[in-house]
Amino acid sequence: MTPLTRRDMLTATAAAASAALLAGCSPSGIREPGPSRKGRLRQSVSRWPYERIALREFCGSCAAMGLKAIDLLQPGDWETVREYGLVSSMGYPTERQDFLSNGFNNRASHAMLLRELERTIPLAAKHAVPNVIAMFGNREGRSDAEGIAACVSGLRQIASLAEEQGVTVCVELLNSKVDHKDYQGDHTAFGVEVMKGVGSPRVKLLYDIYHMQIMEGDVIRTIRDNIAHIAHFHTGGVPGRNELDETQELNWRAVATAIVETGFSGFVAHEFVPTRDPLTSLREAVVVCDV
Repeated sequence: MTPLTRRDMLTATAAAASAALLAGCSPSGIREPGPSRKGRLRQSVSRWPYERIALREFCGSCAAMGLKAIDLLQPGDWETVREYGLVSSMGYPTERQDFLSNGFNNRASHAMLLRELERTIPLAAKHAVPNVIAMFGNREGRSDAEGIAACVSGLRQIASLAEEQGVTVCVELLNSKVDHKDYQGDHTAFGVEVMKGVGSPRVKLLYDIYHMQIMEGDVIRTIRDNIAHIAHFHTGGVPGRNELDETQELNWRAVATAIVETGFSGFVAHEFVPTRDPLTSLREAVVVCDV
C-alpha cells in the first residue's frame, strides 16, 4: 500500500471535521449540541420543497440546525411550528390555484384579494405570523403604468389594516423568463414603484433572489439601493433553483453579508429544491449564509 502523506492526513481530518459539524457530531462521532451561529441573519426555510418530510419532524430538524422560522404555511400549521420555538415567517391568505397569476394588477380581482387578506391578517397577528404573501399577477396585456396603478389602488385599501395589526403584506417579485411566463412584477423597479405609491411600512416587497438573478442580476447593488422597500427574502441557486453551492453562479456568502450590512432585521427564507439529501443540503445553506 502507498503510505499516506502529511497532506493526505490533513485533508482527511479536515473533511471528517467538516462532515461532523454538518451532522451535529464531534470528529470522534459523539453527538454534540449544534454549532454556534453568528445569527446576524434570521434564516427561515420554505415548506414546499420539503413536503415529503412530516411537518413535526421537519420542525425539529430546522430548530436543531439553527433556523428561526418556516415559510409559506397555511394557517392550520402555524401553531405546530410555534411548538418547536419557530416562527411561521410567511403565511398564505388562500389556497387558490391561480394565486400566483391572479394578483393586484387585476382590478376585477381586488374585492376577492382584499377579502382574503382581511380574513388572514388578523389571524396572522393572533398567531404571531409577521408576514402574509401577495402577488402582482400576470400581465395579460396591461402596460406597466396600468399594472402599477392597479396594484397601488388595491394595496392601499389593505394598508391600514396591516398597519393596525402589525402584519406586513409582502408582494413577491417573480421571473417571467423561466418559471412564471407573463408575470408582471418581474423587475425590482416595477415593485419599487408600487411600494412608493402605496407608501405604507406594512406593504413591502418579497425580494426573491433566485427570480431577480434570472431577470436582472446585479443583486447586491439592487438590494442595497432598495432595502427600504424590502421586507423579506427568498433564496434559490441559479441555474436550476437548487442548492446554494459551487454549482451556482452567485456568491451566497457575499449576498448574505450584503443583506446583513444594510441593517435588515427580517427573514431570509431558503426556497431551493434539494437534489441531494434534503436536510443535509438545507444545513449546508444555513452554514453558508451564517455571516
